[in-house]
Amino acid sequence: MNLLDKIKMRKKEPDKEAEIPVYWIETSDSVSRSYQFEPDGRLSMKVIDDSRVVYHRVVDSFLNKFFPSGYPYSVNEGYLRYSQFRALQHFSSAALSVLSTQSLLFAAGLRPTPAQATVVSWILKDGMQHVGKLICSNLGARMDSEPKRWRILADVLYDLGSGLEVLSPLCPQLFLEMAGLGNFAKGMAVVAARATRLPIYSSFAKEGNLSDLFAKGEAISTLFNVVGIGAGIQLASTICSSMQGKLVVGPLLSFLHVYSVIEEMRAAPINTLNPQRTAMIVADFLKTGKISSPADLRYREDLLFPGRLVEDAGNVKVGRTFHKVIRPSKLRETKEIFPEEKFLLSRGNKWTDMVLEQNATGEDALRGWLVAAYAASMENSFHQSSASVLQDAYEKMNSVFTPFFTELQAKGWYTDRFLDGTGSRFAWYSGDT
Repeated sequence: MNLLDKIKMRKKEPDKEAEIPVYWIETSDSVSRSYQFEPDGRLSMKVIDDSRVVYHRVVDSFLNKFFPSGYPYSVNEGYLRYSQFRALQHFSSAALSVLSTQSLLFAAGLRPTPAQATVVSWILKDGMQHVGKLICSNLGARMDSEPKRWRILADVLYDLGSGLEVLSPLCPQLFLEMAGLGNFAKGMAVVAARATRLPIYSSFAKEGNLSDLFAKGEAISTLFNVVGIGAGIQLASTICSSMQGKLVVGPLLSFLHVYSVIEEMRAAPINTLNPQRTAMIVADFLKTGKISSPADLRYREDLLFPGRLVEDAGNVKVGRTFHKVIRPSKLRETKEIFPEEKFLLSRGNKWTDMVLEQNATGEDALRGWLVAAYAASMENSFHQSSASVLQDAYEKMNSVFTPFFTELQAKGWYTDRFLDGTGSRFAWYSGDT
């Protein structure tokens, strides 16, 4: 054997060693998987031990695709119920959308008129949706304060728009008006739904997993939108092939749609402080001495009329303009009672007005609300004068606030901001500015 042959053999030996497969085993729950790099570089996987029954395999696969990683431990209470009704909501919405689209095609295509046939008419119809979006986009602060209410309103507006489209074949001469108003309502619905999506998802985030929550939530929406479209196509070709069928099925789907979104919102444990949730926290604290968590309050929130006064929390009203609440003769006296605070209180016969400074936080709002609640309780019990009762209530608030606030934060409440919608706030300025 010459030298050249020996060199060739030495080169071949490392090549044979490199062809030895590399593999490892990963275990997750009761499933063990073997991973291996093939000689050509591909990665192959084989399940070597799975003691679960088929049903559990299917369920786990579904959870991995449509629920956040680590579910149910990575989300707050109520997420499953929220997801169930969210799926039902999207199913009914998608089916209703098919029916409204079919009706529009009937109105525009089967019985055409000059108004329906022009491109300008269709542009004007679609343009109304943008007008609705622009109008609704100015209401963002109110949506921050009451995301649940506005999310429900969004779906009501959407169904109203769809209803106008479903009815359009009954009055083809008003096609542009009906379609335009329908698109206007849908435009407002789209903005309200998108604007309230983030605070709703944020209420479930538990481990910094907001993006995962959002992605899996959209996966559920997409899946059931497709299922709903299929159901809508089936309905449109059978029961709803006539206007009479649509007039029966349409309201049923609309009812299912709105009911689903109401149940979704009731399941969501919003943890930001707004007037209604703050009033309930204070009322529960005064009655029981305990702090309610966001999950405790979710089913007690008034989703349609959140501005009602809560007697046990002092009948506090937030957001009225400063000049209408504080009389000039009472301003100095009121300020002297709360010299370092970022709120002012004005007690009336039916309620107590609270006005917040421009940079007031949730902590400031809670301090003011507790003072108002204690003052109302003392006045009912001891019939003290307004000035003295506020002073006594302020002292009592200071004595309990530190443990109250600490426990409130431990319950998961977000206190950096107080979301009072478009409520009026004020700022002090020196006399020479």
